[in-house]
Amino acid sequence: MSAPFERAATQEKTIRTANGWPMLALNVAMLFGAIGLLVRVIHHAANYQEFEVGTFVPAIVLLVLAPIFLAGHFTLQPNEARVLILFGAYRGTVRDSGFHWTNPFYTKRKISLRARNLNGDKLKVNDNRGNPIEIAAVVVWRVEHTAQAVFDVDAYENYIRIQSESAVRHVASSYAYDHGEENEVTLRSGTDEVALALKKELEERLSKAGVGVLEARLTHLAYAPEIAQAMLRRQQAEAVIAARKKIVQGAVSMVEMALRELAEKEVVVLDNERKASMVSNLLVVLCGESEVSPVINTGTLYS
Repeated sequence: MSAPFERAATQEKTIRTANGWPMLALNVAMLFGAIGLLVRVIHHAANYQEFEVGTFVPAIVLLVLAPIFLAGHFTLQPNEARVLILFGAYRGTVRDSGFHWTNPFYTKRKISLRARNLNGDKLKVNDNRGNPIEIAAVVVWRVEHTAQAVFDVDAYENYIRIQSESAVRHVASSYAYDHGEENEVTLRSGTDEVALALKKELEERLSKAGVGVLEARLTHLAYAPEIAQAMLRRQQAEAVIAARKKIVQGAVSMVEMALRELAEKEVVVLDNERKASMVSNLLVVLCGESEVSPVINTGTLYS
């Protein structure tokens, strides 16, 4: 089976244009000259009953050419460009700001080269473990190659929106939302890594439209509503377990220290059974959530 045909990217060409101010003066002079000649023809015909064809024809020509030439004027602000097309053929791109004049028959398509934001909608996707999540991202982009943006894709702004949504879905499905394995990057913990992966994915997709990606960041990340409560209870349970683990570790250290201090200072000598009873009581006291009421033993040590 043959490989699919891939069309080469359209190469941008820089075209030079004339300064608009001298051409504006020339066009205005042509317009007023045509009017002046017409006035002369009318005046001569009224006074001498003679029609000057030799004056009338140049006047009509100038009167027709002046508006056509005026259509060749255009302006460009900083970080703007004009793609010039002549009867369907790409002729070049103008990037210099200022007042310009060019062939009036050119179709002049303005392209903004400024950085723009694409604030994506919230998408519902499945993460790497199949959990439904909600995710959204903001993409900062700008056009770098005007010819590709105009000729290689249809409606490049819509192309950017659709490809950005597709890239966010792909990246979201490549990572777990949370609770990854050891050293595993997740959507919540690996913010910078995920942003870098999203930017790389977008650069690959949008390069076909001549668009550069300046930055890409997640703006919204949450479990889908149908599992949000269950995941919240899971997080609460894990937090309780982690807290209990910390408390038990601290309690064991305190019991160990107490037994060691009693033995070193020979305050009391305890056999294994009494040590076990003391450890049990201390752990209950240290690990319990409610306050413990002390019991005073007035009998012997072994009563």
